[in-house]
Amino acid sequence: MERLQLHSQIKGVSTGTTILAVKFNGGVIIGSDSRASMGESYVSSKTINKLIQVHDRIFCCISGSLADAQAVTKMAKFQLSFHSIQMDSPPLVKAAASIMKELCYNNKEELQAGFITAGWDRKKGPQIYTVALGGMMLSQPFAIGGSGSTYIYGYVDAKFKPDMTLEEATQFSKNALALAMGRDNVSGGVVHLVVITEAGAKHVVVPGDKLPKFHNE
Repeated sequence: MERLQLHSQIKGVSTGTTILAVKFNGGVIIGSDSRASMGESYVSSKTINKLIQVHDRIFCCISGSLADAQAVTKMAKFQLSFHSIQMDSPPLVKAAASIMKELCYNNKEELQAGFITAGWDRKKGPQIYTVALGGMMLSQPFAIGGSGSTYIYGYVDAKFKPDMTLEEATQFSKNALALAMGRDNVSGGVVHLVVITEAGAKHVVVPGDKLPKFHNE
């Protein structure tokens, strides 16, 4: 009985999502679906915004335990603001990702959350960093994560190309998220996209009925 109870508790914290980020010529797009789930099939919310702004031109998208992810991003946002005041300049994207990495590594036994940090800064322009469970950090030209990402590795590997235009990167993001949402039962709702450039950040919401269709749904 004790073993069965433990197994049910472990399954209860399983969550689902699809998140991505992709660089284009002059900026970066970060995006996600909007569905929050509990267990393997219970949808607790259809309207979660998983794109968290940690500074003017720096965003994180979250996967895993929503409570853990929100706690980490809240702490990172505070530390990044303090760092910006100390340096008397906007923070670097890598600095934001490094703060996330440190928080995840120092609390790796308690946290069940992963992050994609993306943004633009004056030093390196558009950048994307993946911070995985345990605190590993990687810089990539594009990144995907969450349960829905397992369905779209082939698509993003085949369709990504360097120096895409904004229109190409937007369509790439919509297609990838639509494909994942069509196959993953715990990804869905609307698509949230944030376009980040030197000029600032623009948030776009794409309703489900406006997403590309690839098969009968």
